Amino acid sequence: MSELRPDPAILLELVRARMPFGKYASLRIIHLPEPYLLWFEREGFPHGKLGEHMALALEIKRNGLERLLDPLLDDEGGP
Repeated sequence: MSELRPDPAILLELVRARMPFGKYASLRIIHLPEPYLLWFEREGFPHGKLGEHMALALEIKRNGLERLLDPLLDDEGGP
């Protein structure tokens, strides 16, 4: 059985992605508040990459894995 491993390219894409609209415009998607992401989960994530990034950010937060992204965030710099 093969071991599941996160795709580093997807994780890098996630830490670089920023919210394009609304109250949290320009904030990194991984830094969006969990209640905001939960609202989108209930109401429906946007289509496309934005929705995929938001759903992944929520799963990471839900499972307490945000610290695993710290090295990637450090490489990117800035909030």
